[in-house]
Amino acid sequence: MSKFHLAQINIAKRLAPMNDPIMQDFFNNVDRINGIAENSEGYVWRMLDDNKDEARQIFKDDTLIINMSVWKDLESLFNYTYRSGHLEIYKRKKEWFTKMKFMHMAFWYVPVGYEPTFKEANNRLNYLNEYGETPYAFTFKNKFSVSDALNYKPQSI
Repeated sequence: MSKFHLAQINIAKRLAPMNDPIMQDFFNNVDRINGIAENSEGYVWRMLDDNKDEARQIFKDDTLIINMSVWKDLESLFNYTYRSGHLEIYKRKKEWFTKMKFMHMAFWYVPVGYEPTFKEANNRLNYLNEYGETPYAFTFKNKFSVSDALNYKPQSI
């Protein structure tokens, strides 16, 4: 068993306020999609909605939807994202969210049992946007290993 899991953050900027009819179908599906994640093989943990105030303080944008979770490995997250019922909602993202002009998703490794913070996740996103994909912060495009991450010395930003 690996001593590390994969953490991920994914942010999206809403096209409209949460109570706008444009957003209704998205919000009607949130519990179902979270249920698919929680029942997916390799799912470990996700940040619950109780921490929204912390997210607002860190990201300083009330229009963001922020998802942060931990998975057993990259393959588990990939299977949930692209090979489960999540895909049907993912394909509809343009109905609810603007196109981001910067990287809005980042992955990194965390010790088993560790729950990442919004501050840490924001730092990883900022690093990814500043330096590109590295073992410190990456996406599905570059499949860095735990070993890569442990041997990487990030630059300071």
